[in-house]
Amino acid sequence: MLNLKNKNVVLIGFMGVGKGTISRALIKKTKRFGVDTDDLIESMENRKIKAIFDTDGEAYFRKLEKKTAKWLEKNVKNAIISTGGGFFKVDNLDDIGTIVYLRSSFDGILKRLREHENADLKLAKRPLMSDKAKARALFKDRSVLYEAKADIIIDVEDRTIEAIIKEIIAVLKLKTEKE
Repeated sequence: MLNLKNKNVVLIGFMGVGKGTISRALIKKTKRFGVDTDDLIESMENRKIKAIFDTDGEAYFRKLEKKTAKWLEKNVKNAIISTGGGFFKVDNLDDIGTIVYLRSSFDGILKRLREHENADLKLAKRPLMSDKAKARALFKDRSVLYEAKADIIIDVEDRTIEAIIKEIIAVLKLKTEKE
């Protein structure tokens, strides 16, 4: 059985893979508290991620992620934590919780985003997805790193949210609302 560090479940994966959606479904099913690292950063800065990238750049945003990671490690227990696509690079990720990599192909992610009812908004709020060729190269580079960081890997492509959360709950032996 996996040791649930801090009893937190940390969802990592490429932007658009469904970390937020799966996180919300897990929160509902397990009755755990939920945290989204991008939401924390937006609250801390009082502006959207895109505005942070546009005004201060990616390097500044990565510093904000590190600050958020330190706070999570010290203050958050027994939660489902959804992260931004690059959050997995923070030094203390292993100390925050059990790392679950949500894996999909790049084309699977694009398909998911394009089929969403708010597709334009979903794509627009991801600054690094604006150039598909660069995004694909970034995906290729990160995929190996996500796998290396993960405590468990869950394939999400062409699967229902229910099937995905059922697998996560089973693998991590999480208590659900019925228990």
